[in-house]
Amino acid sequence: MPYSLVSAATLGFDLVRLPAGRAVAGVLLTTLQADAGALSRLAAASPGRGLTREERGLLGVRGRRARELAVSVPHVRDAAAGGDRAAVLVAQLEQGTIGDAPTLERLLRDDVLGPEHAPAAELDADERDEAVAVLADAAVGYWAAGVLPPLVRRELTGAYDRAVERGLVADPVVGGELGPAGEGLTTFLDGVRTLDDAGRAAWRAAVDEERAERRPWAAAMHEASWGAHVSGRTRALATAQLHAVQAFLDGGFDLHDGAAGVWNALAGCVQGVAMADLLDEGSAAVLQAPWRRVAGH
Repeated sequence: MPYSLVSAATLGFDLVRLPAGRAVAGVLLTTLQADAGALSRLAAASPGRGLTREERGLLGVRGRRARELAVSVPHVRDAAAGGDRAAVLVAQLEQGTIGDAPTLERLLRDDVLGPEHAPAAELDADERDEAVAVLADAAVGYWAAGVLPPLVRRELTGAYDRAVERGLVADPVVGGELGPAGEGLTTFLDGVRTLDDAGRAAWRAAVDEERAERRPWAAAMHEASWGAHVSGRTRALATAQLHAVQAFLDGGFDLHDGAAGVWNALAGCVQGVAMADLLDEGSAAVLQAPWRRVAGH
C-alpha cells in the first residue's frame, strides 16, 4: 500500500510498531519543516560530497544493497496465520507493516519534498539532490533498523545523525505548523506524552468500549482527511500525526497497543481535533470519543 501525506495516520500505524519508528517520524518532521538553509546544511553533510565519480558510484552501490536488505522488514501479508481470528489479526499487525521501505522513500521524495515544499525549490538541482539523499537514506535506515546490520544502518543514517548532533538542523518541536487547532493539538499531545500507567490503562479501556459500540470510525477519518485536502491543510494534519507517533511512544505505549487499536484511537482524536472546524458534529464526536472517555467527559 503506498503512503501519502493524506493517509499519514496509516503511516503512523506502521511507525509506532517499528523499532526505530520514532526516528523515522523525526526525519519526516525535519523534512516537512526544513527551510532552504536547513536543506543546504543537510546537503553539505552528504557523504558523497567531494568524492570522485568512482567513489560516488561505490557509495551508490552500497546504498542500493542496503535498500535490498530493507525490503525484508516483515509485511502484514507475510505474517503467520492460525488460531483465534482476533488474536491472529493482532499478532499479524504486531509482526508486519502495511507499507514498505520503497513506499516510504517515495513519500519523502515525491510527496513531502514535492511541489508544495517551496524551500526545496530554492536550491540548485545538485544541492537539492544531496539534501534529499541524506534525508531518504536516514528514513530508510531507521525504517529498517530492525533488520539491517548495525554498520549498514549507521552508514545510511550517519550523515543525518551528524547534522542533528552538530545542530545543523533543529530537532522538530510541536509548533504553529499544526494549523488553526495548533493550541488544542499541542495540549492533547502533551497529555499523551506524559501518561502514566493509569493513563495508559484508561486509553486501553476506552478503546475496548469504543470497539464494542462499532462506531463508523473509518468514515469519519476519511471525512477529516478530505477536509484537510480541500482546505489545503494536508501537510499540517500529517505533521500532527507524525508528532502523535512520537507522543504515543514517549507516553509508554508499545507495539501491542499500536496493533490492538490504541494508535487508531489516538490518530482519530488528532484528526478530530485538527479538523474540528470543518467536520460535521457526528464525525467529530466519533473521532474524539476515546479522548472524552479518558478525560471523563
